[in-house]
Amino acid sequence: MNDKNNNSHTLPNDPELSSESWRVFQIMAEFVEGFEKLSGISPYVSMFGSARTSPDNENYKLGERLARMLSDEGFSIVTGGGPGMMEAFNKGAFAGKSKSVGLNIVLPKEQKANHYQDLSLNYRHFFSRKVMFVKYACAYVVFPGGFGTLDEMAEILTLIQTGKSKKIPIILVNSGFWKGLLDWIGETMIDEKTVSYKDLELIKVLDDPNHVVSEILSYHKKAEWDAHVKIDA
Repeated sequence: MNDKNNNSHTLPNDPELSSESWRVFQIMAEFVEGFEKLSGISPYVSMFGSARTSPDNENYKLGERLARMLSDEGFSIVTGGGPGMMEAFNKGAFAGKSKSVGLNIVLPKEQKANHYQDLSLNYRHFFSRKVMFVKYACAYVVFPGGFGTLDEMAEILTLIQTGKSKKIPIILVNSGFWKGLLDWIGETMIDEKTVSYKDLELIKVLDDPNHVVSEILSYHKKAEWDAHVKIDA
């Protein structure tokens, strides 16, 4: 009997379906490896910025310095693993006391793994990579960047706003760069009631690296104390 509606004989031989099915296992492997490797380096700070920033740029120098300071305070540093600001962060962390981690992604241009990584993870999928930036992070530090940087910042803001992620410090560095965006959010988006003033409280703008370190340390110590109290209770 030839039943045209019975697809059970054709599905296993469909190369496109077979390829998509095996892709699920590839995605699962990315999650499993990420969870296993990153859970062991907590606490860590996820840092973001442009892949196009050159080593002679002041943002690059400041990013390297800040990452070194955080590393020496006991925070591993997680970046996208590429050039520009990612290289600056990894370079600073690599010279410090804690781990320097790169979550590398295969891209047609710009993304080439930098040489300052104690731990390198490779991803084909942006979404599984983005989960790893958030999963065990105790803070987000965001330097000037492009669409990818904005995407990562919007991701964590949305997760915290909707209660899908714990509230952690989201720190923007270089107030001059972020002023226009924050003014627009604080005026246009507030006026249109698409965000609230409370949402803006999720973001802090700090230019002094000492203030950034202090903010993250204060949050982490409070989080540790809260966890200790919860266990004792």
